[in-house]
Amino acid sequence: MQTETVKKRRSRRKKWRRDGEAFRGTHIWPNLFTTANLLSGFFGIVKSIGGDFELAAIAVLASCVFDILDGKVARLTGATSRFGVEYDSLADLVAFGVGPGLLMFLMALKPYGRVGWLAAFVFMACGALRLARFNVQVETTSKKYFVGLPIPGGAMMIATTVLFLRYWKIAPHGTLIGPVLLAMTYLLGSFMISTMPYNSFKDVEFIKAGPSFVLFGVIIVACIIVASPPLMLFLALLVYTLSGPIRWGVWKITGNGKGQCSNEIKAMQASAENGVEADKPLAETVQPGKDNRN
Repeated sequence: MQTETVKKRRSRRKKWRRDGEAFRGTHIWPNLFTTANLLSGFFGIVKSIGGDFELAAIAVLASCVFDILDGKVARLTGATSRFGVEYDSLADLVAFGVGPGLLMFLMALKPYGRVGWLAAFVFMACGALRLARFNVQVETTSKKYFVGLPIPGGAMMIATTVLFLRYWKIAPHGTLIGPVLLAMTYLLGSFMISTMPYNSFKDVEFIKAGPSFVLFGVIIVACIIVASPPLMLFLALLVYTLSGPIRWGVWKITGNGKGQCSNEIKAMQASAENGVEADKPLAETVQPGKDNRN
């Protein structure tokens, strides 16, 4: 009797796997990386409260690494699920919204009182709106561009700014630095909810050029960053953050880039502005084998 029961269970498992669905055990791997993302973000919050702002900034960068890995693992294992998308968004809000906002407030914006904590709140709230918009438009947006600054990009801009200031021993409460950091926090929030296009780097052509060329490029980039990590990471994130408004301005001046801005991008921006996909169920956007994480 027990032998027949075991055979039935095995046959059901084989049948379930033949249907093309991922084995349930594989779902734990991307969610483990998401948990690591959440843990790193919470660790950064604790360190910010304790006054160790440099370590808190490093924790934000570590969260970005885990955030990239969870999506890649979910795609490679075919373990994408609605639960994973929701869990990933909640972890991102803590790691890239609450953490960096609190970090910037405690390090530089606290002397500004209400204006300072409102700047941190605006950053966090805009990050939450950015995540919600991504979830409802995941199947309509371009693979080449993000609509607005991704929340990890805004978080990394704050983290690298903190590391830059601490490395060069620049006081964040200086006459000029304080207002610049205050304005930057508000601007990062507005960039996240804007419709300005940012490269997603999901379709980079040079990767297809050949392994030797890619390896050479990676070595050069790694050497440049290792030479002075705080400076080079700060400059890289600054260039990426400014690339959105610069590209948007060029497209506006030249008539949407005279062919550089595709119809897909125009539809993407119109969808973001008008909320066309706002009532599309999230379950329809999650498909097995696709990386639906931001």
